[in-house]
Amino acid sequence: MWQIANNQLVRKFEFRDFVEAFSFMTKVALVAEKMNHHPEWTNVYNKVEIRLSTHDAGGTVTQKDYELAKAIDHLL
Repeated sequence: MWQIANNQLVRKFEFRDFVEAFSFMTKVALVAEKMNHHPEWTNVYNKVEIRLSTHDAGGTVTQKDYELAKAIDHLL
């Protein structure tokens, strides 16, 4: 579930292994590029953390972030 923390939408994902996590990140990257709205994220083995905010709006959460979060959720 997405949560707001430090002016960002944040969600942590856990997968079976690194390959599954990286596959998910690749799918997210393609969606983000298409939307021209790119996440901050970290990956350690099977864990991915995504943080969304709109830099053009002063680093706050905007409708663009909610739309990308929804698109990311549809990839699961």
